This record gives sequence, C-alpha cells and structure tokens, in this order.
Amino acid sequence: MPETVKDIPKIADLLKDSPKNWGKWGPDDEVGSLNYLTSAEVLRGIAAVRKGKVFTLQVKMGDPAGDPLWPGRTQPTRVNLLDKGHYLCGKATHFPGDPEFSDDMLIMSLQGSTQYDALGHAWCGDELWNGFDARSTAGRMDKASVLPIAERGVVGRGILIDMARHRGKSFLDRGETFTHEDVLAAAEAQHVKIEKHDILVIRTGWIGSFYKRPREEFFRDYLEPGLTYSPALVDWFHDNEIPNLVTDTMANEVTIDPVTGVALPLHNALMRNLGVTFTEITQLDELADDCAVDGQWTFLYAAAPLKIVGGTGAPVNPIAVK
Repeated sequence: MPETVKDIPKIADLLKDSPKNWGKWGPDDEVGSLNYLTSAEVLRGIAAVRKGKVFTLQVKMGDPAGDPLWPGRTQPTRVNLLDKGHYLCGKATHFPGDPEFSDDMLIMSLQGSTQYDALGHAWCGDELWNGFDARSTAGRMDKASVLPIAERGVVGRGILIDMARHRGKSFLDRGETFTHEDVLAAAEAQHVKIEKHDILVIRTGWIGSFYKRPREEFFRDYLEPGLTYSPALVDWFHDNEIPNLVTDTMANEVTIDPVTGVALPLHNALMRNLGVTFTEITQLDELADDCAVDGQWTFLYAAAPLKIVGGTGAPVNPIAVK
C-alpha cells in the first residue's frame, strides 16, 4: 500500500497500457461487451436449464429494517398514497360500484438496490466508455446511460463461483481480496469450467451477511471484499470476453486496492475500457446453496434493468433458471 496520498497513482496512469474495446462495435456503441451475447449465447444459456428451478437475485427493496446500499446513499422511502384509511375518512375518489384501491410510491437512488451500472457510470480523465465525452454526463447521461442496456436486455449462460464456500466461510472478511486465479481455482474445485462469454456470477456472502449481523457492524469503516486489480486480471477478462460481472457486493471489487491505494480501479479497467457491464448488490445465498447440493453451477441468466432515460444505473431483479 502506498505510504502517502502522493504515492497513489492516477487511474489514467495506472491503466495507460490496459486493453480497450473502444470502437470494436462501432463509434456509437453503448452496450459494450454485451455484444458478445448473441443468439447463440442465449441458446447456450437455455441449454444449461435442466430442472426448471427459478431463483430471483434481487435484495428486498424498501425494507423497513433498512436495505444494503453504498454508504452515503439515502435509504429508499416507500410512501402510501392511497389505502383503506382514505376511504374510511371519505378522502378517496368514489368509482361506480364502490371498488377500492391502494397505491404508493418509492423514493430511491437509482443505484440503491440490486442494479446495473451504466457503462458511463465511471470514468477517468475526460472520456467515458467508447471515448464518449465525459461532459455528456452533465444534467443526465446522453451517452452510455443505462437505457441501451435496459432496451437490449441481458441473457446468456451464467456460472456461479462461490468464493466464500471455496474458502470455507459463510462470507468473506472486510477487505478480503481474490484474483482471477482464485476464481479459476474455485471453479476447478466446483468441477466447472468458465467459458468464453459466460456471465460471471461470484458469491462472497457479503450482502447475505447484511441480514445476519447488526447494521452498524456491516457499515463500520466500510471496506468490502472483492476482486482486486492486476494487469493479468484485466487481460483475463479481455481474453475470455466476459460480458457481465455479477457479485453480491456493492461495487464488484474491493473498495480500496491494497497494492496501489486506488479506489475502485476495476470500474475503469473493466467497465470503462472493456465495456463489461456490472451488476451489484445481488443476493446469491439461496442459489449457491442449491448449486452446492446438486453440483450444477451453470444456469440461464436473464436480466433487464428499468428503462431509465439518461440514468447512471437502474434497479433490476435478475433471474437464474437451473
């Protein structure tokens, strides 16, 4: 770890030799590595379905006890707009035949639940994914927002790598790191092989732990476990053409890289440079338990975030079908 802040490199300098997929799918592309998910990849995902078992991967939203979300973001607030009380008080609109209704709304950060990041969500210097001008984020995201991802949808073969179980833990420790080599070792222990264009789903147990311990302990001196940056890891993602990284953490990577001291470098190395979509804050415990029982770690993965115009991200409830 660098001794002082002055020793921490700029992300642009750290990644100056890192591979990029800019222009690979044309100058106007806004979905990046999702282009790898062709019709053939959808069919490969369907071929992984054996039992028809369905798992939803979103965390609960608007839980009165609190939701897991990045520190500093406001908890979602659900408000009743119409309920039985309005009818009892004579304040509800009367309809012929006396039907009654309930209605409510949710006020939340668009990245305040299980969600997809827009490819333009993170950048360094003055350029987003595919070289788009970072000034296009002013007011709303005119380029590389979450909308093109939402309109396209994400469907392919998912593969779950249970890093927590591989290390004999219910959840990884605060700041605990792992590399692509650790991911491959876990896959080997599970007797599965990560293939090109697989949607890579990695369980750390971190989000699951939110529901099993005091909230103040979970958020204290916040430092997530996760993948850690290295040029070799970036090359591995590039060579294997991984379209989508899904984890049960809030950032898909360790909060502060322990070697360079840089915050969240993979958001730039993978998302900005390679166009890898990030899915964060998923709940993977139930799926992982089932996979451990039957030894089937691959499945059809399907997700479509909400179609937010100009959004930096959007909530999603991914589905895994085994």
